[in-house]
Amino acid sequence: MKGGKSKADTKSTKLAVNKKPAKASKAAAKDPNKPKRPSSAFFVFMEDFRQTYKKDHPNNKSVAAVGKAGGAKWKSLSDAEKAPFVAKADTRKVEYEKNMKAYNKKLEEGPKEDEEESDKSVSEVNDEDDADDGSDEEEDDD
Repeated sequence: MKGGKSKADTKSTKLAVNKKPAKASKAAAKDPNKPKRPSSAFFVFMEDFRQTYKKDHPNNKSVAAVGKAGGAKWKSLSDAEKAPFVAKADTRKVEYEKNMKAYNKKLEEGPKEDEEESDKSVSEVNDEDDADDGSDEEEDDD
């Protein structure tokens, strides 16, 4: 080197990293007992279409190709041909609404005494149990 500073020396030792504070999640934790939303008529159609497409094209592994072919076929169907899929979707929607009413009613009643959980996490409870057992492992009087 000819006495000049190298590129590494001219750069600041501090890296300018723009760390954004972690955003609090706006969505509440999902309840695993909540009923899933029903499929639309198109997705009911796609359930059947995927099976027939796999039989006709056994070497095709592309999900995108199946989706594109299914979308094109759906667009080409008449309303009369779509009717059975719409009917299935409607029955699923009615069943979903019935399940949601039962789910909401159960939520309004509140948790039963058996299912009620404390505010403490499992690890906090275990820590308290360890403290209560009488063994003071961390105390050393040297």
